[in-house]
Amino acid sequence: MTEQPPPDIGDDDIVPAPIAVPVAGEDEQRDPDLPSNLPILPSRDAVLYPGMLLPLQATDQRWVRLLNDAVSARQPVGITLQRDPADEVVDLLGLYQIGTAANIVRLLKLPDGSLQVLLQGLARVRLTDKATQAEPYLRADITVLPWVTPDPISVEMEGLIKSLQSLFQRVVQLSPVLPDEMAIAAANVNDPGRLADFVAANIDIEPAQRQEVLQELEPLARARKVTELVTRELEVLEIGSKIQSQIRESMDKGQRDFYLRQQLQAIRKELGEGDEGEAEVNELRERLARAQLPDEAKSEADRELNRLASIPTASPEHSMVRTYLEWLADLPWSTMTEDNLDLRHAKTVLDEDHFDLIRLKDRMLEYLAVMKLRAERDSETAAKVRGPILCLVGPPGVGKTSLGQSIARALGRKFVHMSLGGVRDEAEIRGHRRTYIGALPGRIIQALRRAGSRNPVFILDELDKLGNDWRGDPSSALLEVLDPAQNSDFRDHYLDVPFDLSNVLFIATANVLDTVPPALRDRLEVMDLPGYAEEDKLQIARRYLVPRQLAENGLDASRARIFDSALRRIIRDYTREAGVRNLEREIATLARKSARAIVMGEASSTVIKGRAVAELLGPPRFQQEAVARQDEVGVATGLAYTPTGGEVLFVEARVVPGKGNLVLTGQLGDVMKESAQAALTYARARAQALGLGANDPFADVDVHVHVPAGAVPKDGPSAGITMATAIISALTRRPVDHTVGMTGEITLRGRVLPIGGLKEKVLAAHRAGLTRIIAPRDNRRDLEEIPARVRKEIAFTFVDHMDEVLNTALKDEVRPERAEVKPLRRSGRRARDGIAAAGS
Repeated sequence: MTEQPPPDIGDDDIVPAPIAVPVAGEDEQRDPDLPSNLPILPSRDAVLYPGMLLPLQATDQRWVRLLNDAVSARQPVGITLQRDPADEVVDLLGLYQIGTAANIVRLLKLPDGSLQVLLQGLARVRLTDKATQAEPYLRADITVLPWVTPDPISVEMEGLIKSLQSLFQRVVQLSPVLPDEMAIAAANVNDPGRLADFVAANIDIEPAQRQEVLQELEPLARARKVTELVTRELEVLEIGSKIQSQIRESMDKGQRDFYLRQQLQAIRKELGEGDEGEAEVNELRERLARAQLPDEAKSEADRELNRLASIPTASPEHSMVRTYLEWLADLPWSTMTEDNLDLRHAKTVLDEDHFDLIRLKDRMLEYLAVMKLRAERDSETAAKVRGPILCLVGPPGVGKTSLGQSIARALGRKFVHMSLGGVRDEAEIRGHRRTYIGALPGRIIQALRRAGSRNPVFILDELDKLGNDWRGDPSSALLEVLDPAQNSDFRDHYLDVPFDLSNVLFIATANVLDTVPPALRDRLEVMDLPGYAEEDKLQIARRYLVPRQLAENGLDASRARIFDSALRRIIRDYTREAGVRNLEREIATLARKSARAIVMGEASSTVIKGRAVAELLGPPRFQQEAVARQDEVGVATGLAYTPTGGEVLFVEARVVPGKGNLVLTGQLGDVMKESAQAALTYARARAQALGLGANDPFADVDVHVHVPAGAVPKDGPSAGITMATAIISALTRRPVDHTVGMTGEITLRGRVLPIGGLKEKVLAAHRAGLTRIIAPRDNRRDLEEIPARVRKEIAFTFVDHMDEVLNTALKDEVRPERAEVKPLRRSGRRARDGIAAAGS
């Protein structure tokens, strides 16, 4: 018997039993007469030494045929270790060159067609560079490596043999699987090479180390190498034995304490001093023992248990201490769910639950791949892989929270959810100190107790809506929770003992990052979920929303059918959002109306097409602004970013008689007001190039800029070129193309600076029916994030200067209406020439 794990042969189809027994005498191992060509049996992790026995079980038909042919021909086989256990061997390049020739001592056919064989090692052999046969199995020419006879026994050789025998005897004593007969067999071997082979076959070493021993032909060198390996193995066994001894002593002490407590209980009972709370204390003691608390927590629990036993049950402090101990007993100190590291399964789950979101799905698969590789290398370090602290940022309804549930399902972990919206008290995160009446742990610890596992997927929802006041700053408390370098020693104020949060996969969600403190944002891996295009919403509705709403309303696909034309009509005319929540509500309305028609006997099944949507949902609530509008003077279409996604804004400018003032309305913020001032200054500075005359054209007029809707506050720098376009359009009497949307910050020199949120703004423009977008040239790099379907339907013009914006957005001059202000000095032709010249 041996401690080595069961080695594999070939493609996991030959399973050997763990045994290596010397069978031959010294004379029998001297240069056996072997054929020059042998069938080759690849081995994943088994190494057979001359003179040893190795039982195997073959299930694959290739190896079954090889062994049957060898037995029929009464011919030995060659067994050789693979260089890479994961590869399939097709030629000799995948095998080590030195292997072992072996006789088939016994062969047993099993009912399932597999074979059980017993191989006996004969001699070391060297394979040639090229196989003589590849199918149905490998054959190769071999060269028998002669057995090296050691020099006459010297003092060094004798000392080496005695040392190796002594070390191996100690290994046998400490090993739980090696019988004492192994040490006796080793003590009777006086050949250093044969002793080295025997010891190497029976200690727990890596396959590559076994191969090194096999390849070492010089007996003394082989014995020295094995001595080093045995010494290392002995150190491991001694440490394990020491740990077992400590555990045994601890168990003996626990049994002694239990016995004494039982005696004490019996004495108190005889004296009539039984305590009604003693049973409760004993129950808590048992629950704490089952919880497997770490040392510091266990010490604190023991101290509180002793206090509880001495506090009268009528005392308020008794209840406080008991509640504290119950919290300690209920927490999952050592309970973890086993992760499902199957990447294909995880990808299937994520694809089943969510459409698109490729980047986020790839990030989770990368995380699983790292865990899987770590698990293959070391199971203990795999459990300590620091998970990413993801922060999903996007408008409402895009699936941030439900994505966390899908990740938990893919990993096979528990799922817990905690909403941070409106949280202002630091104690909500870290808990209250036990000095307060009614104190409890923070919501982090409470959620872990509900989960019953210390490695759940933990959603921290609405991170951007945290507050702070005189009670503390919850975002500062989250710094410790979300820092992988600190959360392995998280101390809740109530527990006051460390709890390991490093195995928790935290996922935060937010609509915007502007309100998240920089220190907290630095600990997050931010991933944007900007919203969905029309085609994305159609796919989501078809795959997820419609089946779910039909099921919730007692229907199925055979009794209610909603065509794509109806879904498109709902998306375009009844919802205007980045996510799909309102879309699902409208689909639910259709499902309820279908259920009503079926129950009332009006129809046995329903079919809803695009034409029927208006009858069921009423008049359309939205229309595509670009389609409904016409080219107008002084009205430009801007694109804005909001916490709920992108929006389309209309900037209106009018020139009225006055004294050169700029009037701004529409609840504009300070940044937008400054953008309007900069736009007006640019127009005045470019008055001559714009065909407005050499004199100041603003001396006797006021410019009024208004941004509907007036009740909604607005701010941000990206409306600069939109305001400038509207003002210049009003001054030059040139209409703005109503199918063009624009975004960009303007400087006094007319430079167009980059902006953020381009993807959200483009999706909003696509929903509004715009066909061209003007954006800063530095934002061209963001074009890759926009869905390909949207890029095909919208033309993009990237600009560096305001003159390029005007050349794209403004059309020919029109004659003023009677209600309009008197046209300005220059003709449209000269204005266009001036802009073109400036742009060049």
